[in-house]
Amino acid sequence: MVLGLLAQRRLAAGSRPTRASRVLAGGVAGASLGLAGWAVGSFRRHDTTVDPLAPERASHLVADGAFQTTRNPMYVGMAGVLLAHAVARRSVAGLVPLAGFVLVISRTQIAAEERAMAANFGPDWEAYAATTPRWVGLRSLGSA
Repeated sequence: MVLGLLAQRRLAAGSRPTRASRVLAGGVAGASLGLAGWAVGSFRRHDTTVDPLAPERASHLVADGAFQTTRNPMYVGMAGVLLAHAVARRSVAGLVPLAGFVLVISRTQIAAEERAMAANFGPDWEAYAATTPRWVGLRSLGSA
């Protein structure tokens, strides 16, 4: 995500935020960070790992709260921060790093996490994955 923010800054170097773009971006960023925070809270309440580098340590399949809308609310939140930054800078080109983030995180990190969830939770994971999109309403990025 940090690389995406840096790329957006470079791509939108000549574009300055307006008051309206800052307000809109603030709303998007606030909602995005709230979603990610809600997800972290759910992991903590279920006493399971938040560490993306060790998904095999997950002790509980979290499917409530933010996880009812998307299997990856933390990554949706990160993508939302990138969207907010592009909006603030009024930069269509700033959407390119956002698209890159979604593609890379889907094919690398999320795919690895989903393999670990399938290994840990078997049929429960399969049922959850069949009914909850990877991204909000987007089933075609990577896999369902």
